[in-house]
Amino acid sequence: MEPKASQSLELIESVNEERVYSEEFLDLLSTLPKERDVFGDNFYQYKGFWFHIKPLHGLVESLKHFQPRKNDVFLVTAPKSGTTWLKAIIYTLLNRPVHHPQDPHHPLLTKTPHQLVPFLGLLKPSEYDLISNSPDSSTRIFGLHMPIIGLPKAVIEDNGSGNCKVVYLCRDIKDTFVSFFHFLNQHLEPSNNCLENLFDLYVRGVSPGGPVWDQIMGYWKGSLERPDKVLFIKYEDMKCEPHVQLKRLALFLGKPVSEEEENTGLLDQIISLCSIDNMRKLEVNRRGIDDSLGMKNHTFYRRGVVGDWKKYLTAEMAAKLDHITEEKFRGSGLFL
Repeated sequence: MEPKASQSLELIESVNEERVYSEEFLDLLSTLPKERDVFGDNFYQYKGFWFHIKPLHGLVESLKHFQPRKNDVFLVTAPKSGTTWLKAIIYTLLNRPVHHPQDPHHPLLTKTPHQLVPFLGLLKPSEYDLISNSPDSSTRIFGLHMPIIGLPKAVIEDNGSGNCKVVYLCRDIKDTFVSFFHFLNQHLEPSNNCLENLFDLYVRGVSPGGPVWDQIMGYWKGSLERPDKVLFIKYEDMKCEPHVQLKRLALFLGKPVSEEEENTGLLDQIISLCSIDNMRKLEVNRRGIDDSLGMKNHTFYRRGVVGDWKKYLTAEMAAKLDHITEEKFRGSGLFL
């Protein structure tokens, strides 16, 4: 049965649609610490992490109402850590029985990865069960920018969650920050174009789903404690050894790449289809606006280059991020 991949776009509400928040949720907001972002909108701190109002509402609702299916897959990242790229890769890996990567009608040629793999926190509870983006009805693919506390407990624990999988993609924090800045910079008014202001918020942990270091450590520890449930992948490893990481990812998802598939060039075909260069030139990614985020589609595709931060950060900024990273990760066995 062919997955109803196009359904996801229709389900996600327009960013301009006003949500009605319950009194209970508004009461919660009134108790939370808050900060202004570079757009002047509020971040709220919930359980030690920072969220804008809409994702926070989505998190609270999903913790209450989301019921995982047996083989659901959750792709988690900090913003601008390779989210769009890995959404495309995971979608292609899981859907290869019905959409070979060389299929001239492959959904990725006419729909964005965010349309095919929606963010869980931007869905309403009534939409959860309508998502159909894999050939298997027991498997849905969701994206998240949430810390591990934002996952429904049933996803990680063994109380009826079946074989749910969490894939966490981590990137050098300096590159993540620079990519995040360039992404926001395309949507800022010139008077607000200030790298320093964003940097100040970022190092204080005020970013979507941040502090980014605490988000990363949550999933790193989760991958050590539950390697059957949580796979931790480094962006840099995906770039330098894509074949190795694709096979590792496919095996973790329970869809290993066969010898025949490998011999016929499947891995190279997936890498080519999902590459930043290829996706950037597709008409669907060059025009239009992502309805769930209100961002222009082309802004999700930048360079994806490892070490790009060297062109933009001062030595002092880079040293500051490195110092925090070393302090946060000390003794964990994780090195970025």
